[in-house]
Amino acid sequence: MLEQLTGDNVQNLIDTYVIPWGVSGLQALLVFIIGKWLVKKFTGFVGKGLKHSKMDDMLVDFVQSLLRWALLLVVIVAALSQLGIDTTSLIALLGAAGLAVGLALKDSLSNFAAGVMLLVFRPFKLGDFIMAGGVSGSVEKIHIFTTTILTGDNKENIVPNSAVYGGVITNFSARDTRRVDMTFGIGYDDDIKKAKEVMMSVITSHEKSLAEPKPLVAVSELADSSVNFTVRVWAQTADYWAVFFDCQEQVKLALEEAGISIPYPQMDVHLDKQG
Repeated sequence: MLEQLTGDNVQNLIDTYVIPWGVSGLQALLVFIIGKWLVKKFTGFVGKGLKHSKMDDMLVDFVQSLLRWALLLVVIVAALSQLGIDTTSLIALLGAAGLAVGLALKDSLSNFAAGVMLLVFRPFKLGDFIMAGGVSGSVEKIHIFTTTILTGDNKENIVPNSAVYGGVITNFSARDTRRVDMTFGIGYDDDIKKAKEVMMSVITSHEKSLAEPKPLVAVSELADSSVNFTVRVWAQTADYWAVFFDCQEQVKLALEEAGISIPYPQMDVHLDKQG
């Protein structure tokens, strides 16, 4: 057998198999090395461009990673084709596998897509107080699949991004100022004009209330047992609750000092004595 592998047979074996496979292997290796280097340079360039546009770092890293793996897959397919391997069936197999994975992870992909939209369009940022996905609180973290919201009583809520982006998002921190709305009631026998003056004096004298837009005190309802006033005053967003709580207390004290009553529900019970 060894004698048969000498001379022309060996040369023929080298010419037929060794040299072609060697050249193909070298070409495949060069394609992979050069392609991998180009992918690294290209993804780095894309990352710098995205960071220069002030895009969220988390989204930049994700886009770079996704682009890197997609391009590396192309490089691997190109390298395999240099070896003479039919990549058509491989591409079809990868496509079928991708479709199967996509169907199995459709909910996760929905959350992922919503997370990308949140990071791109930024309806809120870290630290904002929002109401979304049935939860209200401060935004602590924004992930690709979920958003972490911390409630006022320090409960951590992890909300799927599809629930956040798919509904109404109310951002209480988006504007510098907010309107503080309050309702107060006085008795029907009390002086309406005097009550309005007392309430207006309280809300305009508060150190954290704003002069513009102008405060409002107006009769809003003639209820069953009281004349109700709508009281509105503007404040810096950070001072909203301070103004709300202070004015609630101070208006009550001022109305009592002015001799104006604040009605509350009452029930009169009459007992009839029989016999």
